[in-house]
Amino acid sequence: MSELLSERPDDAIESQPPLADEALARLDDYLTSERLGEDAPDVIGAHGYLVALAVSPREISSEQWVAELFEGEPPFDGVAEREEILGLLETLKTNAASILERGNWVELPFDNELDESGDMAAAIEDWCAGFMQCVFLDEAAWFSQDETHVAALLLPFMALSGLFDEEPEIVEMIAEDSQFVALAGQLPELTLDLYLHFRVPPEPSQGKGKHKGNGKPGSRKATSGQQRGRKR
Repeated sequence: MSELLSERPDDAIESQPPLADEALARLDDYLTSERLGEDAPDVIGAHGYLVALAVSPREISSEQWVAELFEGEPPFDGVAEREEILGLLETLKTNAASILERGNWVELPFDNELDESGDMAAAIEDWCAGFMQCVFLDEAAWFSQDETHVAALLLPFMALSGLFDEEPEIVEMIAEDSQFVALAGQLPELTLDLYLHFRVPPEPSQGKGKHKGNGKPGSRKATSGQQRGRKR
């Protein structure tokens, strides 16, 4: 995993490898194999999805989240491979949950320096699209506690995901590279904020003011499933 933004407190990020290098390579080989097809998630998108599962306010059965991640039952060469691959995915999820439970930020698989090829921007979009895919899986639960506040916390994920390119107000949030980078830099902290929101009882209200956000993302899939990158 790449190092994160330099302005983040060093002690906030828990640089715990989500998987050993060999295990991560094995998962990547499986996800990029021809038998899964072009619509299969890559490791980065799967990581975003699994981190969101760790954040999710309600437990989702493995059968349900696996079917959503792969848009059906993924192909395996027997029981042994099924247990191996699903075990690696489960490990990514539980490692993220463990880090968040300790109050630390999860290290994400990209950094904030956009490159001319657009690869880094595409990685950020992939990760956020995976995260939002999990939100859509159980949207009612995500918005059951202070819908407006949760929507505000999710807005950067939405803007960076590339799933809302037909909504001008969201597209405007990342019109400039500097805006894109700034929102990407907020993702680890926002992920922890969401995790704590669902698990820490709210403090008694001290006044009538309410946090204002931009509303709920809506129950829909991507308007565009393609990575757009940010090439020069």
